[in-house]
Amino acid sequence: MPGQKTAVLFAWLLLLPAVLYVAAIVAYPLVDTFYLSFTDASLRKTTNWIGWANYEKIFDAEFATIIIRTFVWTFLSVSLKMIIGTSGALLLNAALPGRAVFRILTMPPWIVPMAIGIFMWGWMYNGQFGMISGLLQRFGLSDGPVAFLAYGSSAFWATIVTDVWIGVPMVTMYMLAAIQAVPQDLNEAAWVDGASRFYRLRRITLPMIFPAAITMSMISLISTFNSFDIIWILTQGGPSGATTTMIIDTYSTAIGSKKFGEGAARAVIICLFLSAFAILYFRAVTKLSNRMAT
Repeated sequence: MPGQKTAVLFAWLLLLPAVLYVAAIVAYPLVDTFYLSFTDASLRKTTNWIGWANYEKIFDAEFATIIIRTFVWTFLSVSLKMIIGTSGALLLNAALPGRAVFRILTMPPWIVPMAIGIFMWGWMYNGQFGMISGLLQRFGLSDGPVAFLAYGSSAFWATIVTDVWIGVPMVTMYMLAAIQAVPQDLNEAAWVDGASRFYRLRRITLPMIFPAAITMSMISLISTFNSFDIIWILTQGGPSGATTTMIIDTYSTAIGSKKFGEGAARAVIICLFLSAFAILYFRAVTKLSNRMAT
């Protein structure tokens, strides 16, 4: 019908600015990066098509180690953020004295600019002047200064602790909103029937906030997987590559070594991993929605 066609055309005209914006900001850089991954692009003026050579070059034992380290770093960080953030949300939702004060105290890691917070943690990890090393020596837990960022294992955990400190407030506030959205009638009915607080938590609260927890986990996973600032400011991927993740390796290759083609290939692999995460997320949400509907 002419009227229906006009309405569809008008709808597309309304969507056109958003489509052009996405094409300019997202689609073009993505396509250009994909093209560069098949070239030997660098600071040289000439760029040659080399096919799959960049991908064949990076898939070695070292890059496999970086992939595994990235997944371990992301899994540990996201798990800790979800556990601490959800636990904090449950406590903030409880009828405790001074609850408003505790809610305010959870915000500084989120309010403080990320770079300032990371620099603060870098000073705390310092072996000579850091607070953590000083406290360990004061209480007799260390015989001398402890330079946390100078050793691979301690630097790895130091970056995780910093990322958790920065990310917990967002998880806490998000999960607190989900908890407060749980119908109080269910808890009150269970309480009247004699259900314990732990039973109500396990049978009512946690199942009701599970979809929100999945969404928050995916948001945290993507942001953590792409986390660059924390590791770069604290260690720049060191010592000896102990904290080098895929995003750090991509930056070091493309910007540090000026090998744009190899860096683009690494960026494409990161994009594929994140796309796989998104697909798994949408499938999980779909299954949850179907179960809740039935």
